[in-house]
Amino acid sequence: MMEVAGPWTEVFEGSERKEKSGVAETLLGSSTLTLAPLVADSPCVRRSQPIFITSSRVKGVESFSSSVPSIPNPFPELCSPSTSPVLIGSFPPPSSEKHLIKVYGEDSYSKSVWVSRRATARDVCHMLVQTAHCSDQENWALLELHPTLGLERCLEDHEVVLEVQATWSLKGDTRLIFCKNYAKYEFFRKPVLFFPESMISDSADVSKGMTSSELIQNLLRSGTCPEIQGFLHVKEPSRKAWKKVYFFLRRSGLYCSTKGSSKEPRHLQYVADLEDLNVYTVVNSRKLYGAPADFTFCIKPSRNPVRVQDLKILCAENEQTRTCWTSAFRLFKYGKQLQCNYQLSKAAPRSLEGTKLTDGKSKSEASLVAMDFSGKAGGRVIQNPTEAQNAEREEGQAWRRREALRCSLPNLNSGARPSSIHKIQPWFHGGVSRREAQRLIEKQGLVDGMFLIRESQQHGQCFVLSLCYQLKTKHYLVIPCEDGGRKYFTMDDGLTLFIDLLQLVEFHQINKGILPVCLKHPCVCVAL
Repeated sequence: MMEVAGPWTEVFEGSERKEKSGVAETLLGSSTLTLAPLVADSPCVRRSQPIFITSSRVKGVESFSSSVPSIPNPFPELCSPSTSPVLIGSFPPPSSEKHLIKVYGEDSYSKSVWVSRRATARDVCHMLVQTAHCSDQENWALLELHPTLGLERCLEDHEVVLEVQATWSLKGDTRLIFCKNYAKYEFFRKPVLFFPESMISDSADVSKGMTSSELIQNLLRSGTCPEIQGFLHVKEPSRKAWKKVYFFLRRSGLYCSTKGSSKEPRHLQYVADLEDLNVYTVVNSRKLYGAPADFTFCIKPSRNPVRVQDLKILCAENEQTRTCWTSAFRLFKYGKQLQCNYQLSKAAPRSLEGTKLTDGKSKSEASLVAMDFSGKAGGRVIQNPTEAQNAEREEGQAWRRREALRCSLPNLNSGARPSSIHKIQPWFHGGVSRREAQRLIEKQGLVDGMFLIRESQQHGQCFVLSLCYQLKTKHYLVIPCEDGGRKYFTMDDGLTLFIDLLQLVEFHQINKGILPVCLKHPCVCVAL
């Protein structure tokens, strides 16, 4: 038998003890392990006590760490302090006024940023533009998205982000999306398109001989909006049925008529106060709410968490009608503040010239000069900026022509053909469906010239150009063809040929061709 000193005794019993044991012990094998307490029937158990670490011990540890040679940090700009491996974003800033928010890109990846208590949506967008190294400084926005309810709205530039987040439910899946929005202030540029004459309520100014276009211009300059009227489908509470009702949107609030389109005071019913509501666009409304059309929007109290019973869901007949109503809601609620935001958005790129060049070029690129070597007397520096841009464009087109001719040779493998150059362009979205393409363009703003190119799902080896014009998305089929043994693309039955999709886009950015408007804004996927 062997005893091990400690709080317990380990007894190993061998075969010599086996003879003395009973018959039942033979079933245990040749050896057994028994644990028995050293102190029998002890009245108290002495438990372990915490050990106080003296200052001398701490000094010993410090001296040990200081004796180890320091390893140089290969990324000092990512760590704080310089000897710590923890990223700066893991620690809050020294100021207690900073708060951490999470913003998602359109690729579903998120980025956490520290913002001040009164940081606005404009401030957060500028911060993300700098950290994400975006070459474009304009038309950025924060989108408030409620995936479960299918609601989304673009935050106004002056809205405080933390105040918006304070109205969210803690158990919800609401998030902020950093994306492009070209149509945020488009009604200031093309007011007649956004406010059709048929939807403008009769007013004293019109009766005095003022046209609807002049009325809209005057009202927008004064920071307000004309009164809007028209039929909308409204979802009845706690029911799946929809009812067609005539609504009036005025400065004092939203009203509906209880008798057809009558606007007499005794027939008007008060619906909502504009000061205490937000207007949202509803995504996938047919599936979620059984809407009669896809042009759905809703209003809800701005200071309460989003609940289905608080939503007033409305459906318009077309996109122009929905855009008119949502724009009028914004103008009536914020007034001159929107016009101020619009002016600041136009001045934003000039205000950032001190930190980053507006054209996205680095300082080394900006130090380069344009040269002209076409003459016999040697090169000359091109002083005129317009001439320099034209020379740069001509040189790029000449290089692409040379590359296209080289890549179209018959002995070249198919992997290096220029037809694959479109796959790395920001306006190419692969095999997205027609509905998803319309959704992407709508999300970034229904402005004239917004476009993307996608693979056709109905015609093999063909592509589709999706283009926005007058608040509608049109689709044009791009067909491959051959001429002289070379592959081309065309949209007009071979009348105009392009060696690849990139040349097609560059051509239509300058010339309309068969399109109603030139290509202007590529629909891109923003990644953080």
